[in-house]
Amino acid sequence: MTFLLVLVALLALLYTGIPMFAGMFLFSLAVLFFTEGNVGVLGVFVFEKLNVYLLVAIPLFMLMAHFMVRGKVVDDLYDTAHTLVRHLPGGLGIATVFACAIFASISGSSVATALTIGKVAIPQMLKHNYDRLGAYGVVAGGGTLGILIPPSAPMVLYGFVSNTSIGALFMAGVVPGLMLAAFFAIYCSITEWRREKRLGGAYVRPRRASAAEAVAAVRRSFWALTLPPFVLLGIYFGIFTATEAAGTGALWALLIAAVIYRSFGWKDLWDGAQEAARTSAMLFMIIIGAALFGYMLTKLRIPQQAVELALAWGVTKTQFLIAVMILIFVLGLVLESISIILITTPVILPVMKALAIDPVWYGVLLTINLELALISPPVAMNLVVIKSITGAPLKDIDRAAVPYMAMMILAIGLIIAFPGIATWLPGTMDLR
Repeated sequence: MTFLLVLVALLALLYTGIPMFAGMFLFSLAVLFFTEGNVGVLGVFVFEKLNVYLLVAIPLFMLMAHFMVRGKVVDDLYDTAHTLVRHLPGGLGIATVFACAIFASISGSSVATALTIGKVAIPQMLKHNYDRLGAYGVVAGGGTLGILIPPSAPMVLYGFVSNTSIGALFMAGVVPGLMLAAFFAIYCSITEWRREKRLGGAYVRPRRASAAEAVAAVRRSFWALTLPPFVLLGIYFGIFTATEAAGTGALWALLIAAVIYRSFGWKDLWDGAQEAARTSAMLFMIIIGAALFGYMLTKLRIPQQAVELALAWGVTKTQFLIAVMILIFVLGLVLESISIILITTPVILPVMKALAIDPVWYGVLLTINLELALISPPVAMNLVVIKSITGAPLKDIDRAAVPYMAMMILAIGLIIAFPGIATWLPGTMDLR
């Protein structure tokens, strides 16, 4: 009950328009002042929370993404995917999912994935008479892969707050990410195949690419395609940690953009560094606000009360996870991903420990639910992005996203029922 009162009070403060970091910081500060009588440890607390080597990964992964975007390699990624699968039913949709999955393994951001791929893919799909709502939906759904297929900024934040291995979380996102991508691709293929049947001779599917065209397309995007395995295999085999992977990945992205593509200048370097620094500073401020919020919750004994309540009610792992997934889905209707992670994790984590729930398993479920929030109105950032690209009515874009929401809910159910989907790959890792 105390947590609900605290949550409602915090949400009411945030809806005044105050920035997230300031709202969490000032709210927690006020509660601590009135309950403890002083906040003398605040300076040391802030320094200790930011003086963490792991957090260096955030600006470095952002640098990697900015280098690849400013190096203009995205067009080649989409063109390659289109060339390879254009002859299949729903080939353009499948190509979009494939391009989203590849770009997701570079950007770490769902909004960036939807925006970048959407700018390229939606005009192409509409030009080739692809179903309009289908085009909106596949970019909305495919874009969400940005925070599930590693690297992932939300996973880094969750790992930091929960003290969970970032490398294990990254690896845990690979199989569910590919599974969701397969769901999306199969859905595109089936829906477009049915549409072809309805249209009959009025629909002409693009011809299959020749071997020479396929080889040329892969050759054009070869170096861009080396970045994801470079980062992920390095983490998997224990060659470097997640933070080291971010640094080496950023350097490799810079070499690809500047030396191989030769589409990256000093201004791009400066602008990319500025953007990465600005976004990282914002995230660090939110982390401080959330850390103080978690400290305040601990002082109020809210996590301990949650554990006592769960044990008193005899809640099982499955029941607890389903209840938390519903809670996070509801929060996702009004809050963005970072807020949800940082508000809920300090309360949920002690209960997870009491119920022996693997934090890596939960981290994947959390991330998919956060993806769901990105296409669930009214906040639905990915849908807003698609509207900005197309100018289409938001109600049409909302309707196009519904099948992808259903597939994400299905994925959550499968991973709750079969944890190995998320835990198998990190279980084989050489952790450092």
